[in-house]
Amino acid sequence: MNASATTRPRARPAAARFAVLAAATTLVLTGCAPAGDDHPVVFVSTNILGDVVDELVGDQAEVVTLMKPDADTHSFEISAQQAARMRAADLVVANGLGLEEGLQQHLDAAGEAGVPSFVAGDAVDVLDYREGDAAGAPDPHIWTDPGRMLDVVDALEPVLAEVDGVDAAVLGARTADYRAELDRLDAEMTAVFAAVPTERRALVTNHHVFGYLADRFDFAVVGAVIPGGTTLAAPSASDLADLVDAVERTGVPTVFAESSSPDRLVRALASEADVHVDVVELVTESLTAADGDAPDYLTMMRVNTQRIATGLSP
Repeated sequence: MNASATTRPRARPAAARFAVLAAATTLVLTGCAPAGDDHPVVFVSTNILGDVVDELVGDQAEVVTLMKPDADTHSFEISAQQAARMRAADLVVANGLGLEEGLQQHLDAAGEAGVPSFVAGDAVDVLDYREGDAAGAPDPHIWTDPGRMLDVVDALEPVLAEVDGVDAAVLGARTADYRAELDRLDAEMTAVFAAVPTERRALVTNHHVFGYLADRFDFAVVGAVIPGGTTLAAPSASDLADLVDAVERTGVPTVFAESSSPDRLVRALASEADVHVDVVELVTESLTAADGDAPDYLTMMRVNTQRIATGLSP
């Protein structure tokens, strides 16, 4: 037979075909993890907490953040494959306090499967909503206060140290560095907000997200376009009328629209008030993509601090 002739490949023995099929199946079931990668896997619900966990563990663990950049914390969902893999994780980290409305069933399933969990809301002094449909319910937006995030980090370190494959000494050094960053952030926010006159420390946004920031830095939450604690709620005509009255009464110069929520209602509110009101975008519920204004928690807080201070200053 010459070189240009076509040859038929020899059939593989049945045992060889079975071995190839088994290997392929294993790769699918393990999420195509590279061979020899024995890093522990930590699943994190929100991208804000995902950034914090990643800062603490570094490359000692695979940190899987379920919430994509620029998503709505209250309504994002995950795939069936992600949910299945989370049930085999080494640790699951969640915010809690009712924040992960679209994810809770999967968090519960992971717990029922025996996966250890850490809930950030269990580590802080929790505030309740004071008004709206959620009045009396716990406010989950704990990250708007860097002091409470320090409490979260302090409680999270020993939990991460218990994960097989995480070196407690390396974790301790990274955690100490991040604590110092949070201390610097808190000091910066305190200094910037100190320049805002007391009579102008009034906040209006899409929904109630600033309770902890207001508590920490002595602001008043005048109201929210969406009166409840979730972006899934909707304002009534009377809600908007009450908020317009509050804006006119207090004379707030700026209302704030969250980047993860449409700002149409906020702009409608501004147009209804009999005073000139600017609309300024904040990044409060979700981090942005890497090329956005707030790709990490520390940057997000600094950006929001400057925008709030600028919007409320004379």
